[in-house]
Amino acid sequence: PKEGSRVPPGRAPSRAARSHLRLVPVPVGSLLSSYGWYILLAAVAVYLLIQKLSQSLAARPGSRPGAADAAVEPDMVVRRQEALAAARLRMQEELNAQAERYKEKQRQLEEEKRRQKIAMWESMQEGKSYKGNLKLNQQEVESGASTSSAVPKSKPNKKPLRGGG
Repeated sequence: PKEGSRVPPGRAPSRAARSHLRLVPVPVGSLLSSYGWYILLAAVAVYLLIQKLSQSLAARPGSRPGAADAAVEPDMVVRRQEALAAARLRMQEELNAQAERYKEKQRQLEEEKRRQKIAMWESMQEGKSYKGNLKLNQQEVESGASTSSAVPKSKPNKKPLRGGG
């Protein structure tokens, strides 16, 4: 190193040393604070330019290989659209069938509820308890049929728990 490049403390640098100090790179923060808006505007302009170019390239009729095929074979397009229409029709028919099954199930449930209400009303007219009466009547009918065919069992002799004394 040269002896003239060092500056002793307390002494101002010479002209040559000062010109050398100007070549030192400027910190990034200082650069952004001075030219930040210009950099931002330039970036936006470049982005918009790229977007315009990509749109113009995509708009060319010969740029896409698939576009030429679609123009050459319109019958393929028609077949594809017919297949889509047929698939949609099948799906709609399935949906209608499901809706019809659901409506039928709802009608059956409504009919069952109506029958239960009628049975409760009749039991109330007879003076019986209406809550749970329907279930008890059904159980009595089932148990009556089973007891008539079954033989009642006798209880075995059990010893008393306490002694006689």
